[in-house]
Amino acid sequence: MRLSTKTRYGVRAIFDIAYHGQDSPQSAAAQARDIARREDIPLRYLEQIFQDLKRAGLVESKRGPRGGYYLKRPSSDITLAEVVRALQGPIEETFLLEEDENNAAPPGNGASSRQVTAGLWKELADHVSSWFAGVTIADLVKRGNQIGVPRAGAGQPMYYI
Repeated sequence: MRLSTKTRYGVRAIFDIAYHGQDSPQSAAAQARDIARREDIPLRYLEQIFQDLKRAGLVESKRGPRGGYYLKRPSSDITLAEVVRALQGPIEETFLLEEDENNAAPPGNGASSRQVTAGLWKELADHVSSWFAGVTIADLVKRGNQIGVPRAGAGQPMYYI
């Protein structure tokens, strides 16, 4: 299975919003340009990704000087499966091969090897889909904390006037 660049960037963008404390509309929203800089994602591409994530109900945006993007639900309620589906489509389709889509037995020949492999790919898709559904964005935030990913503003010198 290969996740698209769009999906990998989208997961990093949602992680970034949650990790840097933009988990709700009550806090200041994360600006796309800051996310793009921190995650090394082209800004125009990131904005397209956010449109897909908005359509899926995962993020929301607000305008104005404190505007930007925030998670529409708590990070503990958003799964990796939802993000992947929003950006790449059904996870199960990643494993379906064109030749296995019509896995009916050939006329007069009984069962075919196609049915064996089609069943195998379906089982694998179910396992992967289940694993993605078991991982939340909050889990990614915990991982970021465990490995010491620096927080926005951490280590930045303070200037006083």
